[in-house]
Amino acid sequence: MRLVLLGPPGAGKGTQAAILSEKLGVPHISTGDLFRYNIGQGTPLGNEAKTYIDAGKLVPTDVTTRMVEDRLSQDDAKDGFLLDGFPRTVEQADLLDAMLAKQGTKLNGVVQFDVSEDVVVERMLARGRADDNEETIRTRLQVYRDETAPLIEHYGDQIIAVKAEGTVAEISAATLEKLNNL
Repeated sequence: MRLVLLGPPGAGKGTQAAILSEKLGVPHISTGDLFRYNIGQGTPLGNEAKTYIDAGKLVPTDVTTRMVEDRLSQDDAKDGFLLDGFPRTVEQADLLDAMLAKQGTKLNGVVQFDVSEDVVVERMLARGRADDNEETIRTRLQVYRDETAPLIEHYGDQIIAVKAEGTVAEISAATLEKLNNL
């Protein structure tokens, strides 16, 4: 199963990805984890990304895409994956489609975790992180909406919408039920 996971910060993507990864037997591939791994290992791509991060700049799409492509070429991702944090733009979605086409495959779907803004704010404030205050959380949610709305339109009928409110088990069960119907 090859899936992209979409959802705002605080939607529970990481929590659900861990459960889905185990149940589906495919790796959870997070761009944040890819950056940390490549930078920590001092890979050429990691060193390139680090120069942007150290300068306070966003890592360019080209560098991120090459990291994702490298990760998807590894043996454990041959039969499927859960992508979290990529694509973030329609340009990246097109690059992912081209990458998968080169491998002779395509996505099975795009799981979109829907959650109300108030629930996200409540969840993120409960985490107790210093940088999580209501104003910054709402700003991050607006950025997410601005970036993701075009992706939702781009993926259209590939979107698998899941209501991400309730218990972790309820959300996992709802997601797996929808995936079983693919």
